[in-house]
Amino acid sequence: MAEEVKSLNFIEHIIEEDLRGGFDKNNLRFRFPPEPNGYLHIGHASSICLNFGLGLDYQSPVNLRFDDTNPEKEEREFVDAIKRDVEWLGFEWDKECYASDYFQQLYDWAVILIKQGKAYVDSQDAATIAQQKGTPTTPGSDSPFRNRSVEENLELFEKMKNGEFQAGEHVLRAKIDMAHQNMLMRDPIMYRIMHKEHHRTGNDWCIYPMYDWTHGESDYIEQVSHSFCTLEFAMHRELYDWFLDQVYDTNKVRPKQREFARRNLSHTVVSKRKLLRLVQEGVVTGWDDPRMPTISGLRRRGYTPESIRNFADTIGIAKRENLIDVSLLEFCAREHLNKIAPRVMAVLDPIKVVITNYPEGQIEELEAENNPEEDPLTYRKVPFSREIYIEREDFREEANRKFFRLKLGGEVRLKNAYIIKAESVVKDEDGHITEVHCTYDPLSRSGSGTPESTRKVKGTLHWVSVAKAVPVEVRLYDRLFSVAEPEEDKEKDFMDFINPESLKVTTAYAEPSLKNAQPEERYQFQRLGYFCVDRDSTEEKIVFNKTVGLRDSWAKIENKS
Repeated sequence: MAEEVKSLNFIEHIIEEDLRGGFDKNNLRFRFPPEPNGYLHIGHASSICLNFGLGLDYQSPVNLRFDDTNPEKEEREFVDAIKRDVEWLGFEWDKECYASDYFQQLYDWAVILIKQGKAYVDSQDAATIAQQKGTPTTPGSDSPFRNRSVEENLELFEKMKNGEFQAGEHVLRAKIDMAHQNMLMRDPIMYRIMHKEHHRTGNDWCIYPMYDWTHGESDYIEQVSHSFCTLEFAMHRELYDWFLDQVYDTNKVRPKQREFARRNLSHTVVSKRKLLRLVQEGVVTGWDDPRMPTISGLRRRGYTPESIRNFADTIGIAKRENLIDVSLLEFCAREHLNKIAPRVMAVLDPIKVVITNYPEGQIEELEAENNPEEDPLTYRKVPFSREIYIEREDFREEANRKFFRLKLGGEVRLKNAYIIKAESVVKDEDGHITEVHCTYDPLSRSGSGTPESTRKVKGTLHWVSVAKAVPVEVRLYDRLFSVAEPEEDKEKDFMDFINPESLKVTTAYAEPSLKNAQPEERYQFQRLGYFCVDRDSTEEKIVFNKTVGLRDSWAKIENKS
């Protein structure tokens, strides 16, 4: 049988073409270069899987580099969170690098550019510089400081470095072409003054390099062979190459930038600025709120690293942006959890069932399988008693023939237990049902081997013993936004589309096997969905987050609307 040949995406074709053209495979090196100004989100997961996946495929090193050039927005917390996320996704980096490691080298190169007449200090404010840039159809105009002498530029740049000026007084600009068709090439800013403490270099620097100046040179210093980034950086490639031209040594590897399309996810936003706003305005509890599209949020909600990697693999790499329905991500979570999550029983909205012909005070230990996907199968004990809880929606006093759950005069099977028949109800003074009284068939216990144990009835319900049930807090999470594209309506703020039903908290009752459940353990609550133990859990109270339902209920809702 012929071996299946893997189809390559366009980025892999680029690498293969370079190798066929004589590029030494031993010189392949990739990198994942996040800015530590927020937590990583699901979009970053695709980039992580791409770059580290290439490292695995080509047995080549991958750097984790933090492009930490803006101390106003960057924090050590974000660095630590990013490292946790990459490790949790299952990847290892070769070198942990920081753009701040290269501040001195970048400064030295900038001095060389000044000496070569390729950079100058501009003393205009930001608004004036922006106005002089022109438009895509009209050329820009030269700064009055563009032709300063090399000596004056060197003196001013050193004073900028030494902290002798206030922020905004001066910037260093590359001298390229103010009439260039690509507006990014119209004398871009390389350095700005910032009197801010950096999370790694402290107050050593009063000037900080701009991203465009830093990024490509950092790739070059690290000898990264292929620099992959998203499509918004396509216009930056020309500037990336111009900056490399100024420092490139032909005896070294020259990085190649290429771009791939973002994969936008429905019913969410992934702009760090907008995610930060959700945090700051208290819409969510933090960057790792289970409603957030951050990797930390997805982890806390109960997603597995395998499901996120599978999602990234499924959507693939492309040259055009498109919107991915969040239901695909949910499907990937559901598919993996189905294989690994133990089945347990919990009741979210309980109504008491009294089995009137079951002995009072008796507790029976019944056997239940943990996961039908296991091989070999394993089992646990669940207690059964005269009084149990079932879901309130699983009982109707009156119901038509299409209702296959419990109704007066009707029979259902209790999962792993007996067949019961509803005989009567007890109501409070307002007419609300407080108890359902049933009888059970003692010969119908599942797995007992009696003819009655295989008797077919239409419905099977989950349940828990009232006497042994463990109260737990359950956080029922839904999509954070009520529309697929909350940023699409330019006349409205994306916050206008926050789903008010994105979180509901309830007290549920679970079988006692969950009494010692630990944070990040995942379970299938039978007939209800997949749930994960939250880190807020204590010895006194276990907290579960709903990860995803057993099926895509939103698809039905949206198809009806």
